[in-house]
Amino acid sequence: MGMISFDNTEIAFSGKTNGDLNRSYWLFKMVSSPTFVNVGQKLTALALNLHIPVKWIIKPTIFKQFCGGENIEECTKAIEQLGKYNIGTILDYSVEGKESEEDFDHCMKETIATIQKAKGNKNIPFCVFKITGLARVELLEKVSAGKELVESEKREYEKVKERVNSICRKAYEFSVSVFIDAEESWTQQAMDDMANNMMEKYNKEKAIVYNTYQLYRHDRLDFLKASFQLASEKKYILGAKLVRGAYMEKERARAKEKGYPSPINETKESTDKHYQDALQFCADHIEQIAICAGTHNEKSSLLLVDLMTKKNISPSHPHIYFSQLLGMSDHISFNLSNAGYNVAKYVPYGPVKEVLPYLIRRAQENTSVKGQTGRELGLIIKEKARRKN
Repeated sequence: MGMISFDNTEIAFSGKTNGDLNRSYWLFKMVSSPTFVNVGQKLTALALNLHIPVKWIIKPTIFKQFCGGENIEECTKAIEQLGKYNIGTILDYSVEGKESEEDFDHCMKETIATIQKAKGNKNIPFCVFKITGLARVELLEKVSAGKELVESEKREYEKVKERVNSICRKAYEFSVSVFIDAEESWTQQAMDDMANNMMEKYNKEKAIVYNTYQLYRHDRLDFLKASFQLASEKKYILGAKLVRGAYMEKERARAKEKGYPSPINETKESTDKHYQDALQFCADHIEQIAICAGTHNEKSSLLLVDLMTKKNISPSHPHIYFSQLLGMSDHISFNLSNAGYNVAKYVPYGPVKEVLPYLIRRAQENTSVKGQTGRELGLIIKEKARRKN
């Protein structure tokens, strides 16, 4: 295993044409301005409310950067393009905020359709779903708080569990691994319970179902260790997607408003330490834990590479994947893949109007994560200069 450098822009952008590179340059230039992002968000919301068409400007720009298409078939080009560089696709139906039983059933069917697309396709090692796509947030919150459900809610919750089981059973039948995304802390307990049940049921021979551990929460490292203990006792493989987390401002604001201690680590350093310790713990038990390191953090990625080297774990070990979002951190994804490591990109899809909340979050994330946009822009500028020479 040679040294990996995330500064190699020739490898990082080998999948991008000059036109792609220019689009990325202008996009990251724009999202580096908080003012532009805030104004853009407000104008987009206004245009949607007034039914002014915005698809013509969004689809060829920010949508093309961060999404695979409007439906599964439209994602085929992105899947094949990533596959040329031995980068897998994680198909992610990114429609959010639905509330009806009809919508929940549709989301279940759409997720099962991604699993059918992935069946036997080496370029799609994972699919993913959010349980809030299959259930009302208020119901999950009530279950997570341990409150008694009335009869109608009990029936409703049984349907939620059936939807989750239908997805995981199909994944098991087709031998496709599936991630259950983590969400806000006040709904997470219900999701953790369902994830553990599904892992016990379907992870006896291999890791089919993965739960997601948000290490910006101060209790999640302990929960990861407890999950491993449970898996050991019940004799199944723990599937663990390790992320830092995506709801920090929301979590802190709610904790303050309702007067309970924030579940979020007080400092970024604490979160980084928890993430490192989680990687170390999983590497120590790699035959019983399958992990996906979902991170755009270069140090975390290099730490996992270092752990694998020290423990003599093959870069292509089936229990270790690195993952980043489509349109971001190609310098990590492509350089790792080029060195023989397992890499998969999250490829969100859905109608342009429906995935706008996802796209706005990506724009905000690139504005707020210190140094993220500057790093992306700097590498793009470096590659543009290299291609001119």
